[in-house]
Amino acid sequence: MNPIQNPFSPGAGSPPPDLVGRDEILEQARILLGRVAAGKSEKSIVMVGLRGVGKTVLLNEILRMAKDADYLTITMEAHENQALASLLVPGLRGVLFELDRLAGLSTRVKKGLGVLQSFVSAIKVKIADIEVGLDIEPLKGTADSGRLEVDLPSLFEAVGEAAQDKNKAVAIFLDEIQYLSKEELSALIMAMHRMQQRQLPIVLLGAGLKVLTTLAGESKSYAERLFMFPEIGALADADARKALHDPIERAGAGIEAPALEEIVRRTQGYPYFLQEWGYQAWNQAPRSPITLNDVQTATASVVQRLDANFFRIRFDRLTANEKHFLRTMAGLGTGPYRSGDMAEALGTTLQAIAPVRAKLIAKGMIYSPAHGILDFTVPLFDEFMRRTMPDAGE
Repeated sequence: MNPIQNPFSPGAGSPPPDLVGRDEILEQARILLGRVAAGKSEKSIVMVGLRGVGKTVLLNEILRMAKDADYLTITMEAHENQALASLLVPGLRGVLFELDRLAGLSTRVKKGLGVLQSFVSAIKVKIADIEVGLDIEPLKGTADSGRLEVDLPSLFEAVGEAAQDKNKAVAIFLDEIQYLSKEELSALIMAMHRMQQRQLPIVLLGAGLKVLTTLAGESKSYAERLFMFPEIGALADADARKALHDPIERAGAGIEAPALEEIVRRTQGYPYFLQEWGYQAWNQAPRSPITLNDVQTATASVVQRLDANFFRIRFDRLTANEKHFLRTMAGLGTGPYRSGDMAEALGTTLQAIAPVRAKLIAKGMIYSPAHGILDFTVPLFDEFMRRTMPDAGE
C-alpha cells in the first residue's frame, strides 16, 4: 500500500494516531491543572513505566493541555551527566521574563529575578550563556547557600509568588527523572513540598522508569503524599487492537482479524512496538486488507529495525561484564528474575553480583520490582539479548 498514507509513525516520543487506553491519567492531569490554576493544592504527577510505553507521548499531550489552560510551561529532559540546575535555570528565567512582559516588573517578579540571580551565583554548576539580566542585583541571603536542598525550594517559592501575583500558573515537565542524583531528587521533592505548603501555582509533571518510586521514597518518606505515581504499562488487548484498527480504517484500508491478533501477540500491547509493527505491516502489504502473511513478512523488518536502533543504542552503552550479566538474565527465560537464580547461573554469590547489578540499574537497563527480584526496563530486551549473543558464554 502507499507508504505516504501510512498512518503510523514510530519514533521516540512520536505521537500515535490515536492515544487510546490512557483516559484515566489524562483525567488526573486535567484535574491537577484545573485545581492548581484555581489556587487549590493537588498532588503533582510523576508517571513511571518501562521503555516504549508512551510516557513521553503522554507528557507531550499534558503539555498541550497545560498550554490550552494558559499555563506557563517549562520542558526538560534529565541526562546522566547534566545537573538539574542547568536544566531549570533557563526555563525559570523564561517564566520570570514572561511574567514581566505580561504586566511590567512588579515587586514579586523583581524579587524572583533577584533570587534567581542569587541561585545562579551560588551553585557550583556551569550554566552556559545565561545572564539573568535587567540589571537585577542578587537577593542576598535567599537561595545563595550553595546547597541545592536549601536553595531550590526558596527559588521555587519566589517564582511561585511572582506567578501568583500575575494570576498565572507554571507547569514544569521533566522527563527521565530517574537520572537525577539523590541530592537533586531530594531538592526537587522539597521544592514541590514548599509549593503545596504555600499553595503556590507550580506543578510538576514528570516521567521516569519504575525505579523512580523507590528512589523518591528513599529520598523523602513523604514523597507519596506529594505525588501521584501512576504506572503506565502495556495496553489491554482491546485497546491495542483499537490503536491499530482505527487508524488503518481512517486511512481507507483494512486489516484482517488474524493479522491484528498476530501484531497484538508479538508486541504484547506495548505502544512503541504497536507503531513499529503497524508501520511495517502497512508498507509490506501489497493491497488492503493487511493479512496475516503481510504481518509475518513484516516481522523480519521490524526485528531488524528494533535491533539496529531501539535495542542497539542501549546495548552499545554496556561493558562486556554488563552484557554478560544481561545475557545470563535472558538465558533464564522471561522475567522477572530472582537475584538468587542470577547468582547461581553466574556461578557466584549475591554479594559478588551487587556492583554490576547496581551499575545496570543506574544505567536504566534493569530495575527491582520487589526485594530480591530483577527485570528488564526495556520490553522484549531478553529476546534481543538471545538474538545478539546466541552463545550465553560470550
